Amino acid sequence: MSFASPGVLIALVAVPLLAALYVARERRRDRAAAVFVNPALLPNIVDRNPGVRRHLPVAILLVALAALIVGVARPHATVSVKREDATVVVVVDVSRSMEAKDVPPSRLDAARAAAARLAAEVPPRFRLALVSFGSRAAVTLPPTADRQLFRQALATLRPGQGTALGDAVSLAVRIGRRERDADGHIPPESVLVISDGAAQGGVVTPGKAAERARAAHVPVSAIVLGTPEGVVQATLQGKYHVTIQVPPNPATLRSLTRETGGELYTVPTDARLRDVYTRLASHLGRQKTTRELSDVFGGGAIALLLLGGTLSTLWFRRLP
Repeated sequence: MSFASPGVLIALVAVPLLAALYVARERRRDRAAAVFVNPALLPNIVDRNPGVRRHLPVAILLVALAALIVGVARPHATVSVKREDATVVVVVDVSRSMEAKDVPPSRLDAARAAAARLAAEVPPRFRLALVSFGSRAAVTLPPTADRQLFRQALATLRPGQGTALGDAVSLAVRIGRRERDADGHIPPESVLVISDGAAQGGVVTPGKAAERARAAHVPVSAIVLGTPEGVVQATLQGKYHVTIQVPPNPATLRSLTRETGGELYTVPTDARLRDVYTRLASHLGRQKTTRELSDVFGGGAIALLLLGGTLSTLWFRRLP
């Protein structure tokens, strides 16, 4: 916690001083009463001793005073609040290995479903963009808050060749850096890659893409689809058909997420995939901000003053 006017806190010294004066006054009063009345006879004169209760309103008053002083010092605290604006770029692998059906109905269809789930989870004001990559990376949909348009763009994805992962991540970072919020600032950005992990071809290496993302403070998270049993069918020259094993390879994505501060998820089933996106949407929907707490301390002080006054009135409205 920080204070805009820390010098005001010096006034807090008055609180223990007032407490000490109160204690000294109470002791003098007890000694003065003993001069005129035998303490052994007090139970015959007073039918009820308020005991500790008589000190409680004063203690509450001192706490209220301390809260008021802290409030005047204008305290600030860093709190987590809902993010009002952000850009999420979803990067989907459309290479041939994404045709594998080990994640039903296929890896690519599971990626579409996962991205659609994300669109339903993130706050409405978040802008979503879609980048696809095979032998090259392409912007399938620029950032938009239109969720229906995002789902339509997902439906247009078709399998291709190659896996230019580095190009796709680099392109995704550039897309987010072009956005501006209502105040003209670049809103926070996050990149989410959905892939089976392979990286072949492209101009920008995954390592170079990670450097660019880190320099732009853009975390790259990734979801690895696929199981070791994944296969695809290919036709060779002479119309020979072969079955090619395409197990997931998360090593490149693991390095990418580690270098940029993102998270890596290995999710072989659609049910777990939905859980991942629920957590990820919740994470993206929060941000750290500094909030002044003067109203909190001021309101608390008023509440304490009312409480102390009420207790004093109820307990001591007449002599016992």
